Amino acid sequence: MKYLPLLAITATAVLLSACVAQPMQAGVQNVGTSQKSAPVVAQCIAQAWADKSQQPVTTQTIIANNQAADVLMPGQPPGGAAAVVRPNWQGSGTWVGLRQGSGANTSAAAGDIQACL
Repeated sequence: MKYLPLLAITATAVLLSACVAQPMQAGVQNVGTSQKSAPVVAQCIAQAWADKSQQPVTTQTIIANNQAADVLMPGQPPGGAAAVVRPNWQGSGTWVGLRQGSGANTSAAAGDIQACL
């Protein structure tokens, strides 16, 4: 019985790392990587979009402690156009992609994201 909590913790860690290591979903284009942490990159993107649009920007935390987030473009619903900020699968730092959404003008978004990397 004393091994049950250790087994539960190990299983949870394996599941979390498997989720983080999944390849990106369809419709997300690679923008680049950064040595900055995910919260720093997500905050930079959100600030840039808010300053440009003068509208609120929503950041959805995907993994606890802000280790992964979706920064929704202004006016986009959850699951819409967003910067997809994740831990880098190929080493340290952060990977960022751009998810397309209906009705969103993403032409300048990649440049805004790139400036935060």
